[in-house]
Amino acid sequence: MSGETISPDICEVIVTLSHLGENDKVNVYVSLPLTGWNGRFQALGGGGFAMRQGEEGIDAAISQGYAAAHTDGGFIPNSMSPETWALDSEGNINWSLFLNFASRSLHDLAVVGKSVSTSFYGKPPTFSYWNGCSTGGRQGYMEAQKYPEDFDGIMANAPAINWHKFIPAEIWGQVVMNQEQVFPTRCEYSAFVNASIAACDGLDGVVDGVIENQDDCRFDPFSLVGSVAACDGTSSTITEPMAALIEKLHQGPRSADGSFLWYGLAYGTYYDETQRLGLAMNAEINGKRVGIPFPITENWTKFFIKRDPTFNISTLTYSDYEDLFADSAAQYHDIIGTDNPDLSAFRQRGGKLLTWHGVGDTVIFPDGTTDYYNRVKDTMSGVDVDEFYRLFLAPGVGHCEGGAGPVPVDPLSQLVAWVEEGKAPDTMPAKTTNANGATVSRNLCQFPLVSLYDGQGDPNLAESYTCASHFAAKEPTSEMKDEL
Repeated sequence: MSGETISPDICEVIVTLSHLGENDKVNVYVSLPLTGWNGRFQALGGGGFAMRQGEEGIDAAISQGYAAAHTDGGFIPNSMSPETWALDSEGNINWSLFLNFASRSLHDLAVVGKSVSTSFYGKPPTFSYWNGCSTGGRQGYMEAQKYPEDFDGIMANAPAINWHKFIPAEIWGQVVMNQEQVFPTRCEYSAFVNASIAACDGLDGVVDGVIENQDDCRFDPFSLVGSVAACDGTSSTITEPMAALIEKLHQGPRSADGSFLWYGLAYGTYYDETQRLGLAMNAEINGKRVGIPFPITENWTKFFIKRDPTFNISTLTYSDYEDLFADSAAQYHDIIGTDNPDLSAFRQRGGKLLTWHGVGDTVIFPDGTTDYYNRVKDTMSGVDVDEFYRLFLAPGVGHCEGGAGPVPVDPLSQLVAWVEEGKAPDTMPAKTTNANGATVSRNLCQFPLVSLYDGQGDPNLAESYTCASHFAAKEPTSEMKDEL
């Protein structure tokens, strides 16, 4: 153990540990405010293949008075690739580090972080919280499922749960593009996105560039076939193969006989998001358009399914893909699936689990999160699940942030109020700035409720909406269209 004061206000303690009989070296980093400790402990999650992210989350937690901690799990953080740790020198899975990544180091983080906090302050934290998104969200769910005593409250957003299925589902778009040899440009993709928004945006009674009523959206990509998209001064004709690709991206992966494998993207979601956060990306290289796989799913395939870092994703046939999907589920469900719907132990210890997920998420399918929530309800029938687990969907919001829709403002404070004061959140405040520079506010509704416009108030203001069991869609007025 080593300790150093890194500023006049903070002491950082680094605890290095190893698991019995294994050659791992795990670091847990604990940051402790010298003054103004709020009596709470906060553990922060990672992203992609990284157990921890940058210092921004730690800095934010410290600024709010938390003792805060994260861990490297025993390997160099790299959110996009596990190449430094996935395989051992003989090309086999490094099961020790994989177990750390899946679950073990999360529990270590909780135990060490709270122990160091107790030693430093002379008393244990009054309350302990988890805070993470994406992989950090999955980590939070793993804590609730496997280590229910670790945290009083878990903030787990856009969770990468159902890992064994949704990760191979992410490569579906690449398989379709390569097999059908259709690689739409960003401009052509935008034509489909814009058309789907135009077709379904108003189904909730408000035209605001966001599809809130996904259930009633019946956009047909084939309706664009033969139309012309204006692309940077040139024109491009939308083809039937392009429309077929778009249909399959929204449908989600299917087997040869049409059986369901996993969910697809919500309508209005971008297919080739920047920063490589897209599932149907491609580019022109040496005069030819080729697929650009999302690195997380590409590296999952290379290192964990094929165990071959040189494997070429573009060679996958539909049959190969179906086998790959089955292999991922069979080999990794038990260790990293993070889909156990029985949260009885977490409920019994008084824990609270709070999640929001952007419906416009480009890489983690929101239907996978609602599927899990519904399975918890089914598994724990007879129990009021809402007393300990609540889910909020954010229409138009991307992966953990951004997008056209209002983004949750301070959900962690709502979790704290729920845990410490019993104030369960019925809505979640969210805000954004629209294309016209106006502030848009919403109170996101607890799933499965939806946000229903009253038809009269300012559509940019949260008070013009109520939570309802379903949409009673109104035809948007010309005044609403002009204002927005």
